[in-house]
Amino acid sequence: MFFTSGPKWGKKMFGFRNKAVRLLGLKTGYETESQQKRDFKCEVGERMGIFKVFDKTNNEIVIGEDDKHLDFRVSLLFDENKEHLDEKSLTISTTVKFHNWLGVLYFLPVHPFHKLIVPAMLKNMIEQLEKR
Repeated sequence: MFFTSGPKWGKKMFGFRNKAVRLLGLKTGYETESQQKRDFKCEVGERMGIFKVFDKTNNEIVIGEDDKHLDFRVSLLFDENKEHLDEKSLTISTTVKFHNWLGVLYFLPVHPFHKLIVPAMLKNMIEQLEKR
């Protein structure tokens, strides 16, 4: 659901991002897109667009990418809710490691949008789960 829950406006922005960063020689996800979606099982080493699966346990998946300007990781942790023991919780955490000034410069306009996109994605994921 994570990969299909992005808001429409976020997908448009990501398309714009891909066109812009291609000019700088950065990864866009287009490089591996054709071979992956139909048989993606979210196993370590597999890719979905710009995301590579780096680690997977019974309740957490760590995805991300390494590029020349920065490395990023996203943790999707599905666990017991600490306040309501009869419920589960999903925690999404991100981290970024900058390699150079291009990474810092790239992330300046990106960071504010993460604060908008992640809650929108969570809302869409909840809606998808409620429909099941």
